[in-house]
Amino acid sequence: MTQKPRANAPPTARDGGGIVYSTDIGERCRNCQRPAAQCVCKQGTPGKTTSDGIVRVSRETAGRKGKGVSVIAGLGLPVADLEALATELKKRCGSGGAVVAGKIEIQGDHRDKLVEELTRRGWKVKRAGG
Repeated sequence: MTQKPRANAPPTARDGGGIVYSTDIGERCRNCQRPAAQCVCKQGTPGKTTSDGIVRVSRETAGRKGKGVSVIAGLGLPVADLEALATELKKRCGSGGAVVAGKIEIQGDHRDKLVEELTRRGWKVKRAGG
């Protein structure tokens, strides 16, 4: 006797759905199964972020062993544009950083410089946090 798949269960190789292993394309979106660069689903789209029109610059230390980073959130730019802006801001601050989950992280406390630079570039900026 074979079991029927549950109604909300993800597709598996046994019932003929889903990819179990493939070497032809590389990383795939978990939702739409397309290559990560060509993802079209709402949850897995890596190239777009949302914004309410206000850029927030804050300082975080959580998960960094006490080391602080300046975090810029709410830009609403595609990943490629975020990377380019992050590079310019890192040069302006003279430190390292990265783009993580649609936010730019600059090592160290550079909130004042970042607020000034983003305001000069035409963004509506708020300094968030303490």
